[in-house]
Amino acid sequence: MDLIIGAGISGISYAAATKNDYLIIEQSDSIGGYCKTINQDGFTWDYSGHFFHFQRPEIKDYVMKNLKEEDMLKVFKHTQIYYKGLLVDYPFQMNIHQLEKEEFIDCLYDLFSKKEDTCVSSFKAMLYAKFGKSIAEKFLIPYNEKLYAVDLDKLDVDAMGRFFPYADKEQIVLNFRNAKDQSYNSFFLYPKKGAFQIVESIASRLEKDKISLNEKLVSVDRERKIARTDKREIHYDNLISTIPFPDLLEKSGVEYDKSVYSWNKVLVFNLGFDKKGNQKRNNWIYFPDKNLSFYRVGFYDNIIGQNRMSLYVEIGFNKESQGNVDMSCLLDRVLSDLKKVGIVNDEKLVSYCSVMMNPAYVHITKSSEIDKVSKMNLLKSSDIYSIGRYGAWKYCSLEDNIYDAQMLADRL
Repeated sequence: MDLIIGAGISGISYAAATKNDYLIIEQSDSIGGYCKTINQDGFTWDYSGHFFHFQRPEIKDYVMKNLKEEDMLKVFKHTQIYYKGLLVDYPFQMNIHQLEKEEFIDCLYDLFSKKEDTCVSSFKAMLYAKFGKSIAEKFLIPYNEKLYAVDLDKLDVDAMGRFFPYADKEQIVLNFRNAKDQSYNSFFLYPKKGAFQIVESIASRLEKDKISLNEKLVSVDRERKIARTDKREIHYDNLISTIPFPDLLEKSGVEYDKSVYSWNKVLVFNLGFDKKGNQKRNNWIYFPDKNLSFYRVGFYDNIIGQNRMSLYVEIGFNKESQGNVDMSCLLDRVLSDLKKVGIVNDEKLVSYCSVMMNPAYVHITKSSEIDKVSKMNLLKSSDIYSIGRYGAWKYCSLEDNIYDAQMLADRL
């Protein structure tokens, strides 16, 4: 039997794909992991923004098979960056011509006078080497430091993989007259009733009696192939884990250097207002200014098509930051900052909720990558496999999670 730890996207995708007998245990009272939807006071919010940029047609067809076409919205992405009172199209490096003249000249000069360095050792060094001092320091460094809540010198060069919008000098200059979205997709799909519809579509393939909710993994006996939960002992042939990789190492009795693995936490405020705001086109806006509490604000009302402003507001924290956040004070600051940047004017907040994601974004470093491979090989020798964003300790999409789960199911 395959024992699956966690009923998020990766866990249920593996269960749906495997031909083996299986059991899923999930510590919370519902499936979905972070891919859950909140319906409150007429607003539809996810735990955070989950938008589907399908790169593989077969995965798209798989997900959509149990969804009606009219349940899905195809949204052509429009995103901008709030920079010194201006709204600059995303990605920043492709749209420096939209800045004030002196700022534009600084960016252009540094872009063309930078020293080519192919031996960069960190994410921050890569930003300087590829885009020059001005582009790096005006947006790329401050934004990503707010996002990851860490010094970017600690992150690996390829920490964001294909999701980082690279562009060379020629592309940047050509974009001055012929604007193109250089991010990894120009449109996305989103279910009208929230991202949990994707979870339901995949989970419809599962046997309900093979999902055990409110059951938490306590430890794993690798030699005897026994998982101990807070309710029982379970004998398994393969163990497929989607919990954060350091947690799996801990529960499996694998010694490791805890300093190797780090991550950030993200607090999400979902905010509903009494009427539509003045942002009627953007899907989300990025905020590199460190004097503002949030790094990104998304507009569900512009995505779903609602007549009241509906926001998700994301704030990054280092994992070592104080656990007890004064939500009331922080919400007041968020609302004040939303007014400063012109998103909120005379609209009144009529509904809200908050979600703390911990972990949120993992910090991919050279040392974490080396240690992860070593420890995964050790676990594999005991038929233990770790998958998903947190299980595989990587930056990836929901589609990647589905694909990786299916590939492992095929191998096993």
